[in-house]
Amino acid sequence: MGKRIVPPEEPAEIHEVRLQEALEERYLAYALSTIMHRALPDARDGLKPVHRRILYGMRLLRLDPGTAFKKSAKIVGDVMGSFHPHGDQAIYDAMVRLAQDFSSRYPLVDGQGNFGNIDGDNPAAYRYTEARMTDVARLLLDGIDEDGVEFRANYDGQSKEPIVLPGGFPNLLANGAQGIAVGMATSIPPHNAAELCDAALHLIEKPDAKSKALLKWVKGPDFPTGGICVDSKQAIAEAYTTGRGSFRVRARWQQEEGARGTWVVVVTEIPFLVQKSRLIEKIAELLDQKKLPLVGDIRDESAEDVRIVIEPKSKNVDPALMMESLFRLTELENKIPLNLNVLIKGRIPKVVGLAEALREWLDHLRDVLIRRSSYRKAQIEHRLEVLGGHLVAYLNLDKVIKIIRTEDEPKPALIKAFKLTEIQAEAILNMRLRNLRRLEEMEIRNEDRDLRKELKGIESLLASEAEQWKKVGEQVGKVRDMFGPKTPLGKRRTTFADAPEHDLAAMEEALVEREPVTVVVSDKGWIRTMKGHVEDLSGLAFKQDDKLGFAFFAETTSKLLLFATNGKFYSLDVAKLPGGRGHGEPIRLFIDLEQEAAPVALFVHKGGRKFLVASHEGQGFVVNEDDCVGTTKKGKQVLNVDMPNEARAITEVLGDTVAVIGENRKMLIFPLEQVPEMARGRGVRLQKYKDGGLSDVAVFDAKAGLTWKDSAGREFSASMKELAEWQGTRADAGRLPPKGFPKSNKFGKVIG
Repeated sequence: MGKRIVPPEEPAEIHEVRLQEALEERYLAYALSTIMHRALPDARDGLKPVHRRILYGMRLLRLDPGTAFKKSAKIVGDVMGSFHPHGDQAIYDAMVRLAQDFSSRYPLVDGQGNFGNIDGDNPAAYRYTEARMTDVARLLLDGIDEDGVEFRANYDGQSKEPIVLPGGFPNLLANGAQGIAVGMATSIPPHNAAELCDAALHLIEKPDAKSKALLKWVKGPDFPTGGICVDSKQAIAEAYTTGRGSFRVRARWQQEEGARGTWVVVVTEIPFLVQKSRLIEKIAELLDQKKLPLVGDIRDESAEDVRIVIEPKSKNVDPALMMESLFRLTELENKIPLNLNVLIKGRIPKVVGLAEALREWLDHLRDVLIRRSSYRKAQIEHRLEVLGGHLVAYLNLDKVIKIIRTEDEPKPALIKAFKLTEIQAEAILNMRLRNLRRLEEMEIRNEDRDLRKELKGIESLLASEAEQWKKVGEQVGKVRDMFGPKTPLGKRRTTFADAPEHDLAAMEEALVEREPVTVVVSDKGWIRTMKGHVEDLSGLAFKQDDKLGFAFFAETTSKLLLFATNGKFYSLDVAKLPGGRGHGEPIRLFIDLEQEAAPVALFVHKGGRKFLVASHEGQGFVVNEDDCVGTTKKGKQVLNVDMPNEARAITEVLGDTVAVIGENRKMLIFPLEQVPEMARGRGVRLQKYKDGGLSDVAVFDAKAGLTWKDSAGREFSASMKELAEWQGTRADAGRLPPKGFPKSNKFGKVIG
């Protein structure tokens, strides 16, 4: 018998929801959850929920500093079971980071066992490691049992967890934070706690102080791994005022002398968040690729401390230049971003400046102080009430005992007889017989007096804002003394310096070995380099329908200038051009040359020369070579031309006279002084045409005369006397050239 198919039950009700609305609602819920409960730290205690839960979990396990360590597995299990229903590995990873002295400037967890290292090696599994809290964590939790902060139900409603910690330590800025939320991120580098406390004390005195004023104390970040911050004071001030910016951090190095004038560089501190093993691998790779010609060898001699030894190629190398080349290409210099994006009051994500971040912490300290004082006040009032009851009992001991012995319900009888409160009657009934001795009355009166004195102090504190800020100031001052500059943990590790300004040209050359090459450009614009200065290029192979355009000698450290028909000059590095046996690559791969533009000339940039540039319409001017160098792939506009007009000719200014020839085969000679020198523009008319345009231009010395090459490469020359009939003034039409002038209408001069 076949299976009977049961039709599915009709759902009671079907709700139609627009997909866009459903997606928006769910995505917003996800974004808010990530921002509030995962990625951004709270401005008050500087912690994300996972860290807060780890510390609170450790508090419940009584893992105070100085107590016995407990297994990390126990801590992770308790935190996961009671507060943080996420992966155990995620919780353990967060706890490990709190224990690593190279990740946290002021570790919150004291770890025993393998907690990983600066090389990026993983920590041991949580069943092997043990942990307890540090003094910093104790400061953050101080007052949590005295109603210092609000609690909320945990995820399953079985217990309670703190919304924020009392935070008696400037943890947000001292330990920093990194996090990526949805549509926003945070990146806060660590700072020096004593400096933050000094700035906070100034902020208590002058609540309206701006971030810039606080830089007198907070000089900049203070990384656990040390290093040198090489940003300008203005850049640092800007970053702290706006809450956005970055810090350039360099490794700390020193030169160590060896035998017979040899030396090595020893790196003792590397930038924050850089894995040492990866850094050394990268440097070794660059050495293999011959990108570090000044470096001979690198080795890691680190034990507990960092010690990376870098040997130079030869003892004549400038150590500063060698290190500069390493800073440019490796993570020995690292950019640490600053994005002070935090949750204000635990709810609102906002990018704040230094002053506002410290202000939030101080306001929180005051709130905690008020809550703790109110809690203590309630405790004292309750105790005074109890003591009052005790005193009544002593003064009327026999009557009290009689009531308790004879009455079925002694409590209401006591209340009626002595006008007691419920609490006082309960306290009398709970008294022990041993407390009825004679001395007790004096002790009660003394305790009552002391408590009333303390209560008076608390009431005056709660009534006066000035008193509250004074108390907060004392608290901050104690933290400052605990982590002062003379303590091992509080001593500043990161120092500040100006980045040495090295000549960029020297730097570029230092990064490339200087070797002679021949640059070959094909007719279709493919470029390549050949080792050495090759005179005979007849054996070169080209792609089909392509042939040799031109070639010239250069060096691997040379910069090339390309002049294009759009009137722009482009810069190319010979070191970046393709070498080897292939056909090379199209020039367009190295520069952003428009499709309709084409190269006019390519030559080695030497600097200081002058060129005469000219357009097809016959306009031109003299330009200094240094004004032609652009720094981007987009090039630098020098000769202004509008299509269909285009840049047509360029020649080096070597002399005092200009020769121009047009496509109409008419030549004109005039003095160079009639052509202005400019950095950019259209220029002035060099020759007048009825039809066609300019073909070529040359500059020569009148005394030496004009020379040109014919198609076979033979050289011809003519003196100024012989050229008398072509001489005129700028913008004349000119006349047909002398006998023997090439049909190409070109002078055949190439820029060297």
